[in-house]
Amino acid sequence: MDVFALRNRVIDDYRDYITSFMSIRDERIQAEVDENIDNGLLWPEPRIGLNPAFETGGLTDEHVASGLLHPECSNIFRIKNDDGSLKQPMTLHRHQLDAIKVAQTQGNYVLTTGTGSGKSLSYIVPIVDRVLKNGSGKGIKAIIVYPMNALANSQEGELTKFLKLGYAPGGEPVRFERYTGQESEEKRLEIIANPPDILLTNYVMLELILTRVDERQLVEQAKGLEFLVFDELHTYRGRQGADVALLARRVREACEATKLQVVGTSATMSSGGTFADQQAEVARVASMLFGSPVPPENVIGETLRRSTAPFDASNPTHVSELRERLLTPPGAPFDLASFTADPLSRWIEATFGIRVEEPSGRLVRTTPRTVRGVEGAADELAALIDIPVNVCAEAIEDQLMLGNSIQQENGFPVFAFRLHQFVSRGDTVYASLEDEESRYITVNPQQFVPGERDRVLLPLVFCRECGQEYYSVVRREDGVLEERNFGLPTETQGTDGYVYVSSSRPWPDDVAEI
Repeated sequence: MDVFALRNRVIDDYRDYITSFMSIRDERIQAEVDENIDNGLLWPEPRIGLNPAFETGGLTDEHVASGLLHPECSNIFRIKNDDGSLKQPMTLHRHQLDAIKVAQTQGNYVLTTGTGSGKSLSYIVPIVDRVLKNGSGKGIKAIIVYPMNALANSQEGELTKFLKLGYAPGGEPVRFERYTGQESEEKRLEIIANPPDILLTNYVMLELILTRVDERQLVEQAKGLEFLVFDELHTYRGRQGADVALLARRVREACEATKLQVVGTSATMSSGGTFADQQAEVARVASMLFGSPVPPENVIGETLRRSTAPFDASNPTHVSELRERLLTPPGAPFDLASFTADPLSRWIEATFGIRVEEPSGRLVRTTPRTVRGVEGAADELAALIDIPVNVCAEAIEDQLMLGNSIQQENGFPVFAFRLHQFVSRGDTVYASLEDEESRYITVNPQQFVPGERDRVLLPLVFCRECGQEYYSVVRREDGVLEERNFGLPTETQGTDGYVYVSSSRPWPDDVAEI
């Protein structure tokens, strides 16, 4: 499937839908709306983010052999067929291995890595390993807290593949249950009577477990709790963050968890400065939330690697090879080796994938950016190699799609990428209260004409029948008119109404004509 063609079809259909009921009589207003829609007012150019490759942390079998992991981890954390039969061993990422090693020190830690980096395994593997080594069925040893039930449901599916697939019912090496309020009364009572090793929940339900009499047995079964995990840690801010911070302290006290490890995962929590600066800031915030110290070195970031050789835009040889590649595209089908050696692949990874962080020299993800449009990557490539922008844009999109179809040794695409399309429902048109030819028109909400604070802007609404525009206002009790957001309640005391302004078709005085 061509995701770029799909995106264009979706946007075209949405545009047809939006404009099908858009009726505007005034030609100047219609032209302003059309121009802004054409320029991406409601659907800007999509941004492309290339999923980077990660440094390997070795096979699970290797870590079992070294004694780092319990032997049963070889069977649990393995690629499996649909019938549960075992396939090849699972390869860990370097940051996942780092998390496993930190977990074995019994220290608190936070994994702050990007989307698609396998954050959940950074706490699932250590928890399962700990339960296996100490024995299953000894009460709740880990509580994993999610900000939304959808995330808990998704994790339940992942754990099912690891801990149930390939094992006979009742013969699972480690038991887990979801307890989020979605369960039937029968299931809820079953969990309370026979608590699992791992409990998946949300922070609201965890609060209720601590306070409700019916769930008191769950708290008793969690005495000596070893792991408390907060997934998507960056969502806990402000008042909610304070609630969760108090919840972590109450869980530690209620469960008499003197050796509790608190773990957090987050796609991003700090973006400024070097990675060392980010580690220090994340550690500071996590320590406040957890109520227990998190050393900066226990903030684990992703370790990236290149899939292609570096591309240097200041190197004339690299630029010349790239220009020649676009002028004479190769005709033979690509294999993995030829694709990763391709100058265009190298430029794409440097543009959409990874960059070098200064001064640390670490490889970090680039910010997703557009292919087309103002300041798009195609403009940058066209300026670099002196080739038309449209040719560059098509070449970039074709190469991304090709890279998504070529697999690496681990079975994943060499260029797995995400297309981020933002779609807005839009607002309305704003105009100054003047005649049709003189008024200032904009689609950007603002109070005054730029640079002229004596010219107030008011929102327009349009007749569904003829497209005539009206200023949407509220008349205060003192007679002053203020802008009114159509369809929304106003806090201003007064009368809602409209102002009609037209020099070509003045409002008539005759009642019959009105």
